[in-house]
Amino acid sequence: MRALVLEEKGRLALRDIAVDTALGPHDVRIATHTVGVCGSDVHYYVHGKIGPFVVNAPMVLGHEASGTVIELGSAVAHLTVGDRVCMEPGIPDPNSRAAKLGIYNVDPAVRFWATPPIHGCLMPQVVHPARYTFRLPDQVSFAEGAMVEPFAIGMQAALRARIQPGDIAVVTGAGPIGMMVALAALAGGCARVLVTDVAQPKLDIIARYPGIETLNLTHGTARDAVAAMTDGWGADVVFECSGNARAILDLPNLVRPAGAIVLVGMPVDPVPFDIVGLQTKEARIETVFRYANIYDRAINLLASGKVDLKPLISATYAFADSIAAFDRAAEHRPDDVKIQITL
Repeated sequence: MRALVLEEKGRLALRDIAVDTALGPHDVRIATHTVGVCGSDVHYYVHGKIGPFVVNAPMVLGHEASGTVIELGSAVAHLTVGDRVCMEPGIPDPNSRAAKLGIYNVDPAVRFWATPPIHGCLMPQVVHPARYTFRLPDQVSFAEGAMVEPFAIGMQAALRARIQPGDIAVVTGAGPIGMMVALAALAGGCARVLVTDVAQPKLDIIARYPGIETLNLTHGTARDAVAAMTDGWGADVVFECSGNARAILDLPNLVRPAGAIVLVGMPVDPVPFDIVGLQTKEARIETVFRYANIYDRAINLLASGKVDLKPLISATYAFADSIAAFDRAAEHRPDDVKIQITL
């Protein structure tokens, strides 16, 4: 099957590759429609690895996807041929201890699209478990369906934060995931969300949403901005989405006493952490790794119109131009948020 294949660090090819297309009784076959280009895809392309996950053999990229069901396994009853769907890309062992506890996202045996050595979905068809395939309402487009995956991370962060109605939140980092977190925080009940970054074009994009305020850190400090917003008390919730060491070290200065810090961004290397600063405020620390039991909630929010992700789609490329799409994503243009590929 023709696919976008990462041959090795820095080298992509659109070519035929042998993939397992056997349809099990609990699977569906899906004609892929739209796939988003994720930062992890780009990182594998540019660096050939993410932490312990190393590209040692050719791998199909892509994990943010939507499509149309074209064949059903014999035991599938909740989907029909022709359904428009999006696919949750992580497949855990259903018998694992993590899956039984409902935390399948941290199952050590999870098989996640486009995480070595598992192939992704940038190819015309995929076979996927029906239980991780979700029907899209008529008012949710294929493009929006492919945005459910990154939005699910924002939803996971908002749930981990235990937001209370009227909370004030800070999001450090205005990358795609920072934007998803900010929108999920608003949907979860936050009254105001301050997003910080040094890239003004990205801040301008997220500032178009009501309830979002922005701060360019080249013109001021997050500490001063939060103090002004909260009369010196601090933010109820701080979402760290940059992975930046300086931002992480500043977290105790932003959160209120007994507030929550949610770590979403992943630093490349170990970073210093002010434990005493957090202890003196008894700040609660939560961490996020992907998501679990979130997709249906994310789709419901998109369908309701309460969250609109369409303004975050910066460009759409044809499948034949997939390499150009990845090259653009690798440039990290400050006014790009999400690039998608249609098949």
